Amino acid sequence: MKQLALVLVSYGGQGVVELDGGERLKCKYRRSVGRPWCGDRVEVEMADGQSAVVTRILPRKNEFSRADTRQRKQTIAANIDQALIVIAPQPAPSRDLVERYLVAVHSLNIQPVIVLNKADLLENEQVDCDGPLGHMDDYRQLGYRVLQTSCLGEPGMGRLNEVLQGKTSILVGQSGVGKSSLVNVLLPDLDLRTRALSHVTGKGTHTTTTTIMYDLPEGGWLIDSPGVWEYSLWQMEQIDLVSGFIEFEPFLGQCKFNDCRHAQEPDCAISAAAQAGIIRPWRYRAYLSLLKQNV
Repeated sequence: MKQLALVLVSYGGQGVVELDGGERLKCKYRRSVGRPWCGDRVEVEMADGQSAVVTRILPRKNEFSRADTRQRKQTIAANIDQALIVIAPQPAPSRDLVERYLVAVHSLNIQPVIVLNKADLLENEQVDCDGPLGHMDDYRQLGYRVLQTSCLGEPGMGRLNEVLQGKTSILVGQSGVGKSSLVNVLLPDLDLRTRALSHVTGKGTHTTTTTIMYDLPEGGWLIDSPGVWEYSLWQMEQIDLVSGFIEFEPFLGQCKFNDCRHAQEPDCAISAAAQAGIIRPWRYRAYLSLLKQNV
């Protein structure tokens, strides 16, 4: 008998699924079906009393991806409502890190939320005015939701809990920004959950190297992805790159050339808007930097 299930963990040719009734099973993937990702809805068929086989992957509404070492698109999770882009004063984010994440989530039809973690360190930290930490107000004025969190004191985690309720969210960010600490606060019984998943798989599940989906106590799902030293974009169409800069939208179609790359070509409306200060110059510089990397 075939049943519907949710993929909680996916690695290699197998993973862990949760049936609609709540039962969790180890599952294997048929090569003809393809590999499902964490967050996928699938159809499974019981192979024996303890394991299942994925017979179909249901249509996805989106995928969260990043670039592999060859700048190819690599999917790590599916069916995401929002991506929580976690940055912190330590380690300080690189100049265009947030822009890379924003370009990715906009092109993948996922709602971004910027989370400034370890906010308690801001009082004693020298902030780079031209880096992401110095542009939090700009992101808010552009319409992005920006939250400050701390696992050690004020401002705490209250607003983050509200944002997560009823949503499927993925937590992304550099190694060292405190994602594991956030997960531990959000899921006080994390060790029990991890051991339970390890029991199902029959081997250890390493939360720092595996993308895992958890149900939240107050409703919703949280996908914890492994930290990366630098998030990279895959090779993408220029229209997808432009979509990550939402303030460009009013000027699209106003350039002299239809194939304008907005890299200071003659009569470029976006370049002119940046020079006039209508588009923030630092955002335009970030766009040019990503455009150069995408060649």
